[in-house]
Amino acid sequence: MASFFPFVIGVLFSASYFEQLHWGHTLIFFVGMLCFDMATTAINNYMDFKKAKSEEYKYQENIIGRAQVPEKNVQLLIFSLIGIAMLVGLYLTWQTGWLLLVMGGICCFIGIFYTFGPVPLSRMPLGEVFSGFTMGLGIFAITIYINTFDAQIFFLNLNLKSGAFALTGSLWSVLAIVWASLPMVFTIANIMLANNLSDLEQDIANHRYTLPYYIGRRPGVILFDSLMYSCYLTILIGLLFGIYRWPILIVFATLPLVFKHVKAFNHEQVKSKTFVVSIKNLVLFNSSYALGLLLTILLEYWQG
Repeated sequence: MASFFPFVIGVLFSASYFEQLHWGHTLIFFVGMLCFDMATTAINNYMDFKKAKSEEYKYQENIIGRAQVPEKNVQLLIFSLIGIAMLVGLYLTWQTGWLLLVMGGICCFIGIFYTFGPVPLSRMPLGEVFSGFTMGLGIFAITIYINTFDAQIFFLNLNLKSGAFALTGSLWSVLAIVWASLPMVFTIANIMLANNLSDLEQDIANHRYTLPYYIGRRPGVILFDSLMYSCYLTILIGLLFGIYRWPILIVFATLPLVFKHVKAFNHEQVKSKTFVVSIKNLVLFNSSYALGLLLTILLEYWQG
């Protein structure tokens, strides 16, 4: 779900801001993105299973241990999904240009090593940063790129024979893309932050030292609140600078309910009770974000 919204909003932003869409490339990318998303989820569960210090977590909470899935089956599934995603990436690179390979490669590297390896990124205090920017900005920017590549809003010219390369594009367009991605970066980072706050004691028992371990529970909760409310500020500033049109203001209709959710999370950070608040906020805000962009497209179409 976290990767779905940057994709959908990326498509709508391409249509509303850049007025360009390539449906064929978009659908193919969606398949590759979905496969890689499932692969990283499988890697996450597999590495948590392998590295678990708590037997209770390993065989009662982790899906692999609880369902008694053979490790070889999990490994085969992971490699198959990554293989499909790689084929999709290579095809789209051939169709749209080298920059997709660079952006996709960076996102895939972070996605795989987020939970894989001797020191996974998720076990470091930068997990929120990596997850937020990889999906919130990475998927969003790639979606826009495959829809606008022929306009070369940002483009990499590469001559393999001579070795010459040049990165070209529009600075203001790139800044607009980065700014428009921030609400997704913040809401996705908040899912990881809420998870780490809820699992703080369990993570310490399993030798996972995440951001709340270093900054403390209370500052972590304040950060959670700040990231969520910054989404609304980002939209307002973007409207003032011409990134959005007035229909985007529909996002503010979600503010009362989001405020209620944030208040509940401030009261207690319990996985079974309040972690879902971060997911509800992500769905609420980004659904209204997508709706605001869709209404903008319809308004522009109606106005001629």
